[in-house]
Parts: sequence; C-alpha cells; structure tokens
Amino acid sequence: MGFDVVVVGSINQDLTVSTRRHPSPGETVLGLGHRWGGGGKGANQAVAAARLGSETGMVGRVGEDEPGQALTAALRAEDIDVSCVGIDPSEPTGLAVITVDEEAENSIVVSPGANMGLTPRQVAECYSMLEDASVVLAQLEVPVESVIEAARAPSGLFCLNPAPAREIPPELLQLVDVLIPNRSELAALASVDLPSDRKAVLEAARRIEGPRSVVVTLGHEGALVISEDEVLAFAPSTVEPVDTTGAGDAFCGALANSLARGEDLSIAAQWATLAGGLATTKHGARDAMPTREEMERVL
Repeated sequence: MGFDVVVVGSINQDLTVSTRRHPSPGETVLGLGHRWGGGGKGANQAVAAARLGSETGMVGRVGEDEPGQALTAALRAEDIDVSCVGIDPSEPTGLAVITVDEEAENSIVVSPGANMGLTPRQVAECYSMLEDASVVLAQLEVPVESVIEAARAPSGLFCLNPAPAREIPPELLQLVDVLIPNRSELAALASVDLPSDRKAVLEAARRIEGPRSVVVTLGHEGALVISEDEVLAFAPSTVEPVDTTGAGDAFCGALANSLARGEDLSIAAQWATLAGGLATTKHGARDAMPTREEMERVL
C-alpha cells in the first residue's frame, strides 16, 4: 500500500530571532529573544501532512552531524518514514536564520548545506516510495534536477511549491498538477510586477504554461484557485497572527493531505487556508503546524 503524501525537499535547523523591526542594510538591532527549532520547507510540509493524518514519507538529506541526527529523529517521532533521508558526510545540515518583527512578518536567510547534495540518482533510488504515493509534494530548496526526477515518478498528483522563487525549466512545469506559489513567487514565474489585486494575480497565473491548476496563497487576503474552467477565492482565517513563518508550509501540507484523501481542489484549498491561518497563531515554523484536532475544533 502506497503513502498518502511523500515530500521531496529540504530539512533545516532554524534559528529564529524576535525583534521589534527588521534592520536596514548596515544596521544592527537588538533582538527580543531567540530559539532553535526544526525547519526546512520540505520537513515542515511533511510534518503538516502527518499531523493532519496522512501516512507520510520524506525524501531529503542531512549532514553527518548532531543537528542532522536530531532533525531526523524528530521527523520519525511525527510518524514520518525517513528511510529516504540520506546522510551527507561532507556538508553540514541546512540552516535557516529567521527574524520576526512585531507585525509577525518574517525575513529568512537559508544556508542549504546538505540539502543541495540531494541528487537525481538518490531520488530515483526512492521510486518505491514515490511512485505509488497519492500526492508527491516538492519545493525548490533542493536541486531542480532532483525535483524533476521526483515529478516523473508518481502515478498520483504532483504538487510543486516554487519556493524560494527561482527560474523553473518548462520541463518541470509540464509535470505539475498543482502549482502553489505565493504572490512574489507567482510574479517571478510569470515575469511580471508584483500583482496588487486578485485580477492581477489571475492574469499572472494565466501566463504560466504547464500546471493543470494554480493555487496562489495571498497571506491575509486568503487564497485564489485558478484552473482551466474555474476561478475560486477563499477568505483568510480570522486569527490574530504572532508569527507568519510557517503559514505557507502549513498551507501546502494541508492541501496535499486533503488531495490525498480524494477531495477536490476547492475543498482542499479551504482546508489549507484554515491550516495556514492557524499556523500563524504560534511561534516558529515546524512547531506551528496544526494537528487535525486543532483544525476540527476551529471548524
């Protein structure tokens, strides 16, 4: 029996610093506290799917170091299959440095480390996990060539969160069933200015050739689903945010969780919008991923 969701992506250690405001270039500001935690878009999204009830597998790479061991153990503790998480003897585990200001907005610098050592060959060695998955979900904090290899494998749906924004080969876009960008990633892919309203978001999404559907996350404005025959808008969750770091990953993991259950994209987007909102009510990234019980209480 195959997995519900398999995530191909990054595994990082996060260092999060709270501050009143983000520094300007060349400026030093004092932080209000810091904390270490698990992160990486891939690992966060895998945890999001697993906490919502999906049988989840992870394909990724960590360093041969203490953070790598701890992060792998933490994924295993979330009931995620880590048999396809490799160990890199020459590069450290990935690191993300995150600052969060008083408005709950974040700024992130990622040092990929071992994540960039995930090769297409290593992904191919995990075909037994990938090919029967209901949903394979990937991002761009690992080499694009490895994401393409992952996209070729599944008999189910292939979803791509094109983050961080970068040029994507047409070959990969043609393999995508559901593309999940935020506003800035959409602008980069469509080669347009940052879209200021939903009409501009729709026009930008229509410029991207390949994906069967595009789901654009719009932060406090909710989400927009664009497919060949319909356009649907979803209102944001009514929550008081404290940290937006994990919102996008919660959204992607929840979308994959719902699609793996056989829900249509409109239902999945509603579920994902709720998860993204709930993630902003907690500090940190992975720790903020909501559980099914938390979601159902809100519903």
